[in-house]
Parts: sequence; structure tokens; C-alpha cells
Amino acid sequence: MSKVIAVLAAASLAVGLPMGASAQQKLVVAGYGGSFEDIMRRDVFPPFAKQHGVEFDYMAGNSTNTVARLQAQRSNQQVDVAIIDDGPMYQAIALGFCAPIQNLPKQDLYETALYKDDKAVAIGIVATGIMYNKKAFDEKKWEPPASWDDLKDPRYKQQLVIPPLNNTYGLHTLVQYARAAGGGETNIDPGFTTIEKEVGPNVLVYEPSPGKMTELFSSGQASIAVWGSGRVKAFADTGFPVGFVYPKEGAYALLSSVCPVAKDKSHPLAQAFVQYLVSPEVQTLLASSYGYGPVNRKAQAQDDPNVPLPIGERAEKLIVIDWDTVNQNRDAWNRRWTREIER
Repeated sequence: MSKVIAVLAAASLAVGLPMGASAQQKLVVAGYGGSFEDIMRRDVFPPFAKQHGVEFDYMAGNSTNTVARLQAQRSNQQVDVAIIDDGPMYQAIALGFCAPIQNLPKQDLYETALYKDDKAVAIGIVATGIMYNKKAFDEKKWEPPASWDDLKDPRYKQQLVIPPLNNTYGLHTLVQYARAAGGGETNIDPGFTTIEKEVGPNVLVYEPSPGKMTELFSSGQASIAVWGSGRVKAFADTGFPVGFVYPKEGAYALLSSVCPVAKDKSHPLAQAFVQYLVSPEVQTLLASSYGYGPVNRKAQAQDDPNVPLPIGERAEKLIVIDWDTVNQNRDAWNRRWTREIER
């Protein structure tokens, strides 16, 4: 771990931005909870904090919660840097919450990582696919799941977990079933019908919490779920026997993204921290520790023997949804989801 800290400290030095931040002035970062928060607190924050003399205040929550926090604090923003999934990030940008990123090393970043006007940048590529308990499947002599249609199999009754629609994994699931039934982002009805009538009977719970998701698997209550490759890798790294499948119809792309929050008095280190997150060293760390597909070409990414990571050809084949259409309809879809699916 000391080697990791040293390398990341060098990365924060390489950013070459202000060194004189007051130690009393905290840098407020809003981002995901669960294993992602653990990695940030343990490996990512300390080198930057030590190098720049700043303390971190981390506000954990899913992307929808973070955007809601930004809206609630519009007149007095507390958050300095926001880490949000790509869909909600487009909303945050449209609502004016993101400031342009300065000195972004575009020459080192994959084009898919970039946002218009540099209002945000991706810090990792995640695949939305299917997680399953290898041990439970072996004991029952079940073949690993291979298709989104497998989630309809009655053998999984009350053993399936899907995040709700306000979570990107849940949204990807809805869009997939809509597309498979002849609809899509512009005709979402078939997706609701499929989930309600064919997938829903197998669902134990629509669970948004990463901690609760792993608890449901650890306790044996759940054996199969829709989840992201990064979170599955972090779970597998604890020693739990989970596998991850890229369904034959295609897995979906989720871009974990970051932006410096637009505010009257920006923290002097907000821009530096964003640059630090896309540095080769941090990108290598997030790939190895969290399973992100790196966005920096100079990062070193090795595949994982337990959880195939979204790198190379797998990353290229990921399905990207139409976020413009989704964001225009998402509030209505969320209300419908509550009314029809989680009633």
C-alpha cells in the first residue's frame, strides 16, 4: 500500500497546480458509496491531501442523490467536485452545475471520456451486465447466465436483485428489455411490460445500496443480479465467489464521470483534483482496485481472472444509450416505475 501512496503522491505533484491550500479548508467531494468510497478514502485521497495540505469531506450517495444535493444547494453550493454517472451528469451540466475543466490532458484521454465544452470528464468505464454466485450455481448444477432473457427463468424466483430505475444499472435493464421487445428509448412501454410480467416475479428486491447488494449475496438470499463490472470486481476481491457475464445481446456502457462544481467561490484545488483523477497513476489504481476500464491511454490495465473488465474489444462492444431521450423522460419513467414495478 505504501508503494501505491508514493506513486499517487507523485501523480498529485505532476498536476502542477496550487500548493498553498489551507489545511482548514476542506475539499468537498460527492460520489458513490460502498467499495468505491473505500478506495477513495484509503488510496486516492491520502496522497493528494498530503501533497496539497487539504482535508477531504466525502458525501456518499448514488448519482441521483448527488444531483438532488446540487439542486438543493443551488444558492449555496457546498460540493466542490461531483462524481456522477454519465446520464445524471448530462442533467447536472444542463442545469448549470458543472464548470469547465481547465488544462485537461485531452491528448492522453480516449475520446469517449470527453464531454462537450469540457464540462465533465469520465474517470472510468463500467459495463452493466449480470453478476451471479458461482458457488451457488455450481451446487445447483446451473449453467452460468448468458443472456438478458435468462433473468426471466423461473429457477431464479425470489433470488434476483435489480437496482431501481433511479440507478443507472436499473435504467440499462429497462432499456434492454424495451429494445428486445421492439421498443427502445423512444418507446419504453415494452420494457415496463417485460419487467412487470416476466422478470419481476423473480425479483427479491429492487436494491440501490451497494452494501445491501453484497449483503444479500453473502447471506445467500440472492444468487443473481444486474450490476456493474467495477462493483462486481470489488466484491470478488473480498473473496466472495461471484462471476460477471457480458450478456450475448450486449452489456451496457456506464461512464463514471467527474466535474468541478460551478460556484461563486471555487475551491482552489477542485480543478487539480479532477486532473489528478484522470492521471495515469490514478487510472491504473481504479482499474486494478475497482475494475474500471481506464480512460487514460497511459494507464496500465490488466484483465482480472475472476471478473472480465471492460477493456479492449469488450469495451468497444458496449452499448451506449440515448441519454438525451432518456433524460427528457426519466422523471415520468421513475414515477411509472414506482407505480407499476415497485408498488
